[in-house]
Amino acid sequence: MANNQGPQGTNDPAGSTQMFRAFVDDAPQGRQATPAASSSGPRIGLIVGIIAAVVVVAAVAWLALG
Repeated sequence: MANNQGPQGTNDPAGSTQMFRAFVDDAPQGRQATPAASSSGPRIGLIVGIIAAVVVVAAVAWLALG
């Protein structure tokens, strides 16, 4: 087992954080652009769903009052 402690015998809590940041910084650039491109899809679907719901409620109200 390796001795990961410093000269004073204290553990470096930032060591794993630094390794994680290095890992994230090495991520491919194509993967980071994907969430930005796909975020517009669900938003458009939500808008279309709301418009469809308003149309259905208006049609039901028109039939009920007519």
